[in-house]
Amino acid sequence: MRDGGKTREHEPASAGRLNGTETSGAEQGAFTLHKFQQPIGKESYVLEATPGGIAARFDFSFTDRGAAVPLRAEFRGAADLTPLQLSIEGKNCRQSEIHCSVEVGPTGIRVRDRERWNELPRPARFFTTAGYAPVGLQMLLVRYWIDHGSPALLPTFPTGSVRIVHRGIDAFPGRSGAERLERYSIDGLIWGRETLWLDRERRLAALVTMDAEFDHFEAVREGYEPLLETFIRVAGADGMQSMRELGSRFSARADQDLVILHGTLIDGTGGPKVPDSTVVIRGDRLLALGPGTNVVRPPGAFTLDATGCSILPGLWDMHAHVQQVEWGPIYLAAGVTTVRDCANELDFLVTVRDAIAEGRGLGPRILAAGVVDGSGPNAVGTARVDSREDAESWVERYFRAGFQQIKVYSSMTRVAVRWVAEAAHRRGMSVTGHVPEGLTAFDAIEAGQDQVNHVWGLAGMLIDPLPAGATPMDRARAFTEVDLHSERAREALEFLRTHGTVVDPTLALAELSTLSTAKPPESFEPGSEKVPEELAGRLRSVPPPSAETELRERLFRKGLEIVRALHEAGIAVVAGTDQAVPGHSLHREIELYAEAGFTPMEAIQAATIVPARVMGLEPDSGTLAVGKRADLIVVEGDPSARIRDIRNVRKVVAAGKVYETAELWRSVGFRP
Repeated sequence: MRDGGKTREHEPASAGRLNGTETSGAEQGAFTLHKFQQPIGKESYVLEATPGGIAARFDFSFTDRGAAVPLRAEFRGAADLTPLQLSIEGKNCRQSEIHCSVEVGPTGIRVRDRERWNELPRPARFFTTAGYAPVGLQMLLVRYWIDHGSPALLPTFPTGSVRIVHRGIDAFPGRSGAERLERYSIDGLIWGRETLWLDRERRLAALVTMDAEFDHFEAVREGYEPLLETFIRVAGADGMQSMRELGSRFSARADQDLVILHGTLIDGTGGPKVPDSTVVIRGDRLLALGPGTNVVRPPGAFTLDATGCSILPGLWDMHAHVQQVEWGPIYLAAGVTTVRDCANELDFLVTVRDAIAEGRGLGPRILAAGVVDGSGPNAVGTARVDSREDAESWVERYFRAGFQQIKVYSSMTRVAVRWVAEAAHRRGMSVTGHVPEGLTAFDAIEAGQDQVNHVWGLAGMLIDPLPAGATPMDRARAFTEVDLHSERAREALEFLRTHGTVVDPTLALAELSTLSTAKPPESFEPGSEKVPEELAGRLRSVPPPSAETELRERLFRKGLEIVRALHEAGIAVVAGTDQAVPGHSLHREIELYAEAGFTPMEAIQAATIVPARVMGLEPDSGTLAVGKRADLIVVEGDPSARIRDIRNVRKVVAAGKVYETAELWRSVGFRP
């Protein structure tokens, strides 16, 4: 077999297909496309021989939450699969379009992005592709890579380069006994790694990847559908193995005590700061902390000098989606030591969560909210609740998998929310989620929902009833005009307070929706200039100012006002990002709370002690105290005085293991 460029045990058969050396006949295939394991569309492809090589056509289309995402691509190549021409037109997710083409000449390559052309030198080996779709084009990419010496780095056009690694051979049960599929990883088409499998004919059997909006996405060739969950588990385990290899290089100490010296201790309780402090960690626990003159240093300890820095509790992201293994080092690099995953694929998340908890992976502690939805055209995932029996079944499944919460999604009915809440509460689980379509937060909370994701989920309880036939635009405008001093607003805030409702506003995500050429991302989010190229394109592709961007700005500003009102009313606000700009957006979320009227310490507590309390883990986490879990960050400066210093995380300690954050950022393609 081949592993990165070594010799294979066998060469795949080629009869009846086009593989770069055989061009007789034709090849056809089809894949079922999935999002969160739910079938949402199809891709079909045809490869045909031409006088000078091959031609391929790809038709890719799915529907995601009611939005059509169609894409078509045409590829033309020489007999050895060297690209000659490529065009891709359509959408690659609900929010973004792709319009590009590549024309290959003897010495140069012309690339088009929408109407803009550019010419680049032609390298000796290269391929033409753009992103994760169409998936059949990835199949041709790997065939080309195999037939052209398996280079360590392969340039791609219109942009970028990829690293492909042969990860092994997996045996899967088939109709005629075990079937052996070759597993590969690809880095560079999306941010992070993809996993795919080829059969003996080098036909793509399955691809586990992410789409252009960070959501789990899978493509499975017809006939392999029963293996979908297995593909996902194997991809997760393989990714965690790669993260474990990284983690073994980044951890700055082995099994010895850790002492942090001379930093200013900010324990997260709101009490006085302790300058020139000493913190002692043994295993995954805080052994001692306080003024340096009062704390005994154990002999033989590994020491860190934190002069000029503050020592704070590790941060929490309460609206995470750990949908690829690269999120692990990203969260740690940002100082995040605990996340609440707010909807994911069960098999993937359990694999990743357990690997981290058992020291076989790299990332923060993961708490989990298992998503459920009702049936309907806009439903998400495969967990449907249309009866009390459905609620009991899905809640029990998540409970047995060790999840702490259930997340309700947007197609749930009021009675379904009640069924889920009753089943969850009996098992000691709480219920978070969207406010479903057609309901207000009054309805959802009265049905048993404990927490609300996104500040705009409160819109229905704050705006006056709209006439029948009101459009989403009508509701958006009404939301921007909410009077937070009105009787209705006061009643709503009191209702949330008396019910103990918790809100994760995701303001940083809302702010990203306000981007325009007049308000580029770097004007408020410096982290946007540190992301890998695979993410930078989306942040650079912003529209000119318009009535729509002005409305989004007003919506965002109203969200800030509402968060201020929630805080002043004593309603628990917890910091969460819903991904946004990976890692950096949690810092922005905390900054926005300070802009909304929180003191710097209160803003930090929204990402430390408050989420720990909300999740029932305050005795073990959220502040720094003897006996608590050793989760902390070493920050240059003092964020309790200057909130923007929260971005200056230099070291992170997660369950007693210390990491240099600059190395973590670099490990997944970010600049520190």
